[in-house]
Amino acid sequence: MTIPFAKGHGLGNDYIVLRRQDLPFDLSEASIVRMCDRNWGIGSDGILMLVDSARADFGLRIFNPDGSEAEKSGNGLRIFAKWLRDLGYARQDRFTVETRGGVVDCVCHGKAGRVAFVTVEMGRATFRAPEIPMNGPDRDVVGVRLQLADGTAVSATAVSVGNPHCVVFVDRLDTDACKRGGPLIERHPAFPQRTNVQFARVADKHTVDILIWERGAGYTLASGSSSCAAASAAVRNARCEHGRVTVRMPGGDLVIDVRPDWSLRLEGPVEEVYSGALSTEFTEAWLTPATP
Repeated sequence: MTIPFAKGHGLGNDYIVLRRQDLPFDLSEASIVRMCDRNWGIGSDGILMLVDSARADFGLRIFNPDGSEAEKSGNGLRIFAKWLRDLGYARQDRFTVETRGGVVDCVCHGKAGRVAFVTVEMGRATFRAPEIPMNGPDRDVVGVRLQLADGTAVSATAVSVGNPHCVVFVDRLDTDACKRGGPLIERHPAFPQRTNVQFARVADKHTVDILIWERGAGYTLASGSSSCAAASAAVRNARCEHGRVTVRMPGGDLVIDVRPDWSLRLEGPVEEVYSGALSTEFTEAWLTPATP
């Protein structure tokens, strides 16, 4: 028994893509962790699984490398959209995908018969505490002081773009500081479902540089939803203007269109790395038989 899969990346943020119907097993936390392991498995920042949907053209479940499930991923959606179009599951360049964070509209752009660039309508940003979710009173979480477990404090802007984010604006980006502070904010008691974290430095009214600590994945080279969160938070704090905001990350740049109604469009490149099949030996050892 072998299970076909593909692997792609968006600016170095890589995902495994597979179909639920090809799995004679339920994905367990152990199997997800093993598949995403870069020494003992395929290696990736997560898994994208095609499932049925009653609300959209396609359904998508997204799993983090720690085995938890994510609501939405901008880079994951672009990788998934390219895979759907290149393999012919999607017959047109434009289609809808249902995620746990809502239904999104994807448009594929290609050359030489292959998709190279995808735009995704990511929904609307909200800063309301119950919608993120974040504990405390119902208010916009903008520039709120957050006390951390190590005794330090940060000024946080929390935002949901279909999944939770916490943006901290800084004068200087520091990778070590991101790796220290990221997990403290991710698991802060204020966030009942944990949160993604971005440390952001605004370069000008249309450009933001960020470092990312991703919930369930850790330090990450790039993230589409993190870019949306950082861009919208920069506009909400009057550090950037509505319109096209370029978000620069270690893995590369994405462009986020932040509209006056807080709807967001993400634009960026995508690339397939390889396709293959999980071996019988691997699947027998690490996947749990499906429940009836």
